Amino acid sequence: MIAGLFERLFAAPAEGANDDDARLAITALLVRIARADHDYAEVEKARIDEISQIRFGLTPAEATALRAEAEELEAKAPDTVRFTRAIKDAVPHEERLGVLEAMWSVVLADDERDTFEDSLMRMVANLLGISDRDSALARQAVKTPQNRISGAPNR
Repeated sequence: MIAGLFERLFAAPAEGANDDDARLAITALLVRIARADHDYAEVEKARIDEISQIRFGLTPAEATALRAEAEELEAKAPDTVRFTRAIKDAVPHEERLGVLEAMWSVVLADDERDTFEDSLMRMVANLLGISDRDSALARQAVKTPQNRISGAPNR
């Protein structure tokens, strides 16, 4: 699956992405943001698995397997643009805020914000076509206890 996704990520945009590609791209992006501060903590891995279970309806074992595949893809991917392109091809604009909320949930999972994470979040929001204001609102939304794991599309 990873080799096929790499081929599609490097292909012309006209080929687009399917749901499995988008699922893997979103999860790889969550892994990338978790690794941005050079401390890929267990709480962040657990948050990624939890988001996958909620957003994609996976079992715990399926979520862990998806994360492992995403970790491999993220380690080999040269840039973040290809992930965001796959997401933009598969996720309608109005649902991309849910992706950003999921990312903020991973950033905040260890209760620490890092300049590397903030920088990557700004770049990803821009690449997904989400304004700084909406990104800040997404961050605030996941800070509240009832929305802490907001991986599912809700807009």
